[in-house]
Amino acid sequence: MAVDQNQKDRITNAVRSKYGSLAEQSMEKSQRVSCCGGGQSCCCGSDSGLSNEAAEFYNAAELIGLSDSVTDISLGCGNPTAIGDLKPGQTVLDLGSGGGIDCFLAAKKVGPTGQVIGLDMTPRMLDLARANAKKQGVKNVDFRYGYIEDIPLPDASVDVIISNCVINLSADKAAVFAEAHRVLRSGGVLNVSDVVTNGSLPQQLSELLSAWAGCISGALDEEEYLGLMRSAGFSKIEVLKRDYYSSELITSDEGVQALLEENKIDVASLDKKIASITLRAYKD
Repeated sequence: MAVDQNQKDRITNAVRSKYGSLAEQSMEKSQRVSCCGGGQSCCCGSDSGLSNEAAEFYNAAELIGLSDSVTDISLGCGNPTAIGDLKPGQTVLDLGSGGGIDCFLAAKKVGPTGQVIGLDMTPRMLDLARANAKKQGVKNVDFRYGYIEDIPLPDASVDVIISNCVINLSADKAAVFAEAHRVLRSGGVLNVSDVVTNGSLPQQLSELLSAWAGCISGALDEEEYLGLMRSAGFSKIEVLKRDYYSSELITSDEGVQALLEENKIDVASLDKKIASITLRAYKD
């Protein structure tokens, strides 16, 4: 789906507004934060075997020592570090690092001789992540402001890229994959958990920005998504896991539900239309 610059800006602002608000809530500790909370659709949900609870994606040993301010704002749809096969001394980049959970897990694996860079475009999320890093006493993670479509790093400067339910939020996914390929070293690996579709979504749903910020309407068809990765230069792309969302979960967003009713779109037609996938791809 082609998106003009004005629409890209609107999508970026919608995403930043939503996730900035979630970070603010967590920092104020006014309520438990989840991307599925408050009637908002999101990248997770128990009906499809996915969940907003960190314990659903990460084993208990991984979560030991992480504070509630880290685990309570786990906004992903998988655990990309679990497939990363990270090694001591590596440099890891997390695209859309949020509250920092995947960065902190990666930091343990790469050790004091390695480095983890968390990239996020939401200032309040960066504030939260940096506060979490200080609370955890983590020294080898650097949280930076920037866009995943224009990564502020030199060519061939990282060994591994991870990303957890973020690339689908971008209005220019081809640019994201091109940038990821550029900053990876030869032999580098891209590990992604993300949301894709099985076929196209109704146009009205794809244009609803609240759903875009919730990972629904920004999702591409899986084959198109993988095709963009191949076009960017990635090889040996492996989809390791696929979990489908139920129509009930998709319509948990009040805006989505109202739109479907207004346009007489059959809710049942959305069953198995959206899935969370976990994949690995390589740069030659």
